[in-house]
Amino acid sequence: MIILSGHKIERSFSGDVLFDNINIQVDERDRIALVGRNGAGKSTLLKILVGEEAPTSGEVNTKRDLTLSYLAQDSRFESDRTIFEEMLHVFEDLRTVEKTLRTMEMQMADWTGATADKLMADYDRLSEDFRVRGGFTYESDIKAILNGFKFDQSMWNMKIEELSGGQNTRLALAKMLLEKPELLVLDEPTNHLDIDSIAWLENYLANYQGALIIVSHDRYFLDKVATVTLDLTPHSLDRYVGNYSKFMDLKAEKLATEEKNFEKQQKEIAKLEDFVQRNIVRASTTKRAQARRKQLEKMERLDKPQTASKLANMTFQAERVSGNIVLTVTDAAVGYDGQILSRPISLDVKKFDAIAIVGPNGIGKTTFLKSLIGQIPFIQGTSTYGANVETGYYDQTQANLTRTNTVLDELWNEFPTTPEVEIRNRLGAFLFSGDDVKKSVSMLSGGERARLLLAKLSMQRNNFLILDEPTNHLDIDSKEVLENALIDFDGTLLFVSHDRYFINRVATKVLEISEKGSTLYLGDYDYYLEKKAELEELERQKELQTTPSNQKDTIPESSDYQKQKETQKELRKVTRRIQQIEEELENIEERESEITQAMTATNDAIQLMDLQEALDKLDKEQDMLMQEWESLNEALE
Repeated sequence: MIILSGHKIERSFSGDVLFDNINIQVDERDRIALVGRNGAGKSTLLKILVGEEAPTSGEVNTKRDLTLSYLAQDSRFESDRTIFEEMLHVFEDLRTVEKTLRTMEMQMADWTGATADKLMADYDRLSEDFRVRGGFTYESDIKAILNGFKFDQSMWNMKIEELSGGQNTRLALAKMLLEKPELLVLDEPTNHLDIDSIAWLENYLANYQGALIIVSHDRYFLDKVATVTLDLTPHSLDRYVGNYSKFMDLKAEKLATEEKNFEKQQKEIAKLEDFVQRNIVRASTTKRAQARRKQLEKMERLDKPQTASKLANMTFQAERVSGNIVLTVTDAAVGYDGQILSRPISLDVKKFDAIAIVGPNGIGKTTFLKSLIGQIPFIQGTSTYGANVETGYYDQTQANLTRTNTVLDELWNEFPTTPEVEIRNRLGAFLFSGDDVKKSVSMLSGGERARLLLAKLSMQRNNFLILDEPTNHLDIDSKEVLENALIDFDGTLLFVSHDRYFINRVATKVLEISEKGSTLYLGDYDYYLEKKAELEELERQKELQTTPSNQKDTIPESSDYQKQKETQKELRKVTRRIQQIEEELENIEERESEITQAMTATNDAIQLMDLQEALDKLDKEQDMLMQEWESLNEALE
């Protein structure tokens, strides 16, 4: 069933068209991601759909009595209530019914006869309606959602007016989820959430009973939630079935097909025009030329496909090659003013590693990076760099920029012997061209300052990049260009990021930091989640096995038997995996032996390079398998 539709929507400002010819249809339970380049008008379109702005032309229609909630990027609400009181206010109607039920229960003891029968019938009807509308669960729903958004019980009695802007926006979203409207329209809902809260919101929205329209720069979030992607362009709203990653594939295929058809038609047009020009004045061929001219006039001309707006051309190249050991951290404790945030942290970084650092907010991820580059000393432990390691650091606070410099001077002052044309070319690759290079740093947006910092970093040609939230402030297009540049980087990476899509594309390992120390996972973000869940389950099974006998006696026999079966099943699964790893390690050793023999039998330089590359890949695979083998054996013990 259609709950909202828009037809031929246009929005203009002072005669300049932002977008036109926009058609949209939203059905029940749709999960829609609205995407488009920065400045395309996504937020404006959302405001038109929810009725906060009027279109220049066109119309928006909704089904009768549609319930709709809209979260703007800067959504705030004023209230003199506490957090919990405001959430309870959502259920004011239910609470009124609850009071009525309590009154009816008290009356039952005093009334008899037909009056009592009618009271019981009314009570049963009202009680069932109360149950269906969630009357028996609304308080637990409130607590679950507040905890999901990191409002723990200690905050429930806080006045809303005391909350920060980010907390207020989070609470606004929490209240909308409790209201459960038929259509939920969210503009950048993850802006003020940490990874845990975003993951909680993903799971919640995946089971949401209403329809969703979401604008977000969090591509991992869109992948998890959206099933339809709408791409906003100046003259259309193109619909793709699938999440963000699927949309990217489908759009690339569509653009390739459109480009091919356009080029084919252009060749046909050129051929017809050439025939007309050569034959229109010749008596013997003029009729054929006139026929070709009519064919040209009737032809429906294809528009040239609109490729993406100009993209950055970021590249990072190392001037020197580092040794195989890049960094060794041993039993480090990080913190400041004597306060320890996390320990012990141990890490071995090898050449060509790309390691993402994750962990809860406030655990010391940024502090750890600053300790590595010497800005903040370790409270305990040591870190040692390997041979020929040259370190470049990206600071998320952008403190390394001089506000009074122009964009051009920012780079030229640091690299004064580099020719101006080379500096300008580098800035151009990071989307600073023409008069942009004369702007002062103080006038730049957050995204522009991020690109300027990355341009400086690329000029340093270091072989070990330490990056603190490098995707902050970047739009999706720039994030994807940066990802590709770092994937192609011929050095080593260690970075902190909350962008799970970015981690998945770039990282080969994930280091999780917690209060108890660090754990290294040999894979991308999805692998980290999977392995962490497996290890937590193994730990839970281990705890069940060590349950004291007096506690076991209180467990029903059937339940105990079922848990034993589950434990044995998990143990068999782990044992089989260990055997599989051991077989894979034997195969790797055989392949390494074959490659080594082949290397000794050839003098061909290209073949030697290929063989060495294959050997390096086997070494990495062997390291990952050994790490998993050790983890599984420790869990079994």
